[in-house]
Amino acid sequence: MDTATINTLTKKSNTYLYMVCLVAALGGFLFGFDTAVISGTVSLVKHDFNLDANYEGWFVSCALLGCIIGVSSSGKLSDKYGRKIVLILSAVLFLASALGCMLSGSFIALVIFRLIGGLGIGVASMVSPLYISEFSPSRFRGMMVSLYQLALTIGIVLAYFSNAYLVNHAGSSFGSEGMNKIFSTEVWRAMLGLGALPAAIFLISLFMVPESPRWLLLQGEEQKAKEILIKIDGANAAKNEIAAFKASGDEVSQGSLKELFKPVYRKAMWIGLLLPFLSQVCGINAVIYYGPRILEQAGFTLNNALGGQVTIGLVNVVFTFVAIFTIDRWGRRPLLFAGIAGAVISLIVIGLLFAIGLTSGPWILIFILAFIACFAFSFGPVCWVVIGEIFPNAIRGKAMALATLSLWVGNFLVGQLTPLMLEGLGSSWTFWLFALCCSPALWITWKLIPETKGRSLENIESYWKETYNQQ
Repeated sequence: MDTATINTLTKKSNTYLYMVCLVAALGGFLFGFDTAVISGTVSLVKHDFNLDANYEGWFVSCALLGCIIGVSSSGKLSDKYGRKIVLILSAVLFLASALGCMLSGSFIALVIFRLIGGLGIGVASMVSPLYISEFSPSRFRGMMVSLYQLALTIGIVLAYFSNAYLVNHAGSSFGSEGMNKIFSTEVWRAMLGLGALPAAIFLISLFMVPESPRWLLLQGEEQKAKEILIKIDGANAAKNEIAAFKASGDEVSQGSLKELFKPVYRKAMWIGLLLPFLSQVCGINAVIYYGPRILEQAGFTLNNALGGQVTIGLVNVVFTFVAIFTIDRWGRRPLLFAGIAGAVISLIVIGLLFAIGLTSGPWILIFILAFIACFAFSFGPVCWVVIGEIFPNAIRGKAMALATLSLWVGNFLVGQLTPLMLEGLGSSWTFWLFALCCSPALWITWKLIPETKGRSLENIESYWKETYNQQ
């Protein structure tokens, strides 16, 4: 082997690390875009297909069914076939959904392709942060996994902007009948079809990234894993990572999920189930999805309410950068404590403003933005970081699938119950209830979640064993 080859194999590349993690984070962008784009299509699809309330609800919720199926199967698939191949599957599902929705000839076809898109969301919502977590060196892992949440928030904002742009230009005339149908007379087709572009970029890019080195180690492919680890973090770090992996005792990737229910991993299991669930029932998606309605109840006009919704999306993006630049310096727990406490206080104040009728002026919007900001630098990104770190190597895929399923259950409950709460309880009690649901996360952070800043995944796995043995 010549000197140039040896240098290539022993030299790390931060650019390589960033590029691979950004490719994986595109799964988060597609997740955010696909979830948010639906908001601009509902009334248009309802009109074009003459839908009643039941069919309207099915159009919105069918993707959620796909999400649940996708996330339920993604853990087993990623443990058996690898993280990369399952990410490729999610990209294919996103692409098929976007093109299928754009070209669908009936409402049934539209629902089927939305369901396929939901499968892609479910798969990407678990495997993308899992892949990034396993790929990143411990000192950069928080920042790299936070890129996933950043991409998700950017996807949401771009969906809002693309919907607004397409609606504003729907009156334009295009060359052919087919183009007029997609971009003018039935503009919802263009809204849904636009997702094909990032999905295609995601799919092509995935063929240029490697498999997760930890999954390769689980398969006994040490040499391949070593070459990737060297490229990520240098020869010494690669040697230490492999030695730590061997010391952890993980030999096969087909570990049973029963491992997670053993007393030694009981705390990890509770963190994985409760933290994602609470991150949803704190009301974040109530604000994201029903923001215009909430702001209208506060006295904003529809146009101002929609403008407020875009502002909410932008604040969500900006404050995610706080997590990206601080999570590996300050740690996971400080961000969670500060963000969750700020979110609870903001929710209580919003409820009080509605209760005393102080809804004119900017105060409601200010505290809604404060809530979004607190969520964006804590719950949003840190949740993905923590659940990507706390599980043992051999069952990380299956365990993360279970944790992500918990997140989707919380998402479903908030999506279904928020309109009922706003109507039945009123805005004040709705926000106070969200504050109540958010509060237990402070106790969980204090009592259950260890600080994982700077620790290797194998070191975190050993921590659970050592803590249990000391009891």
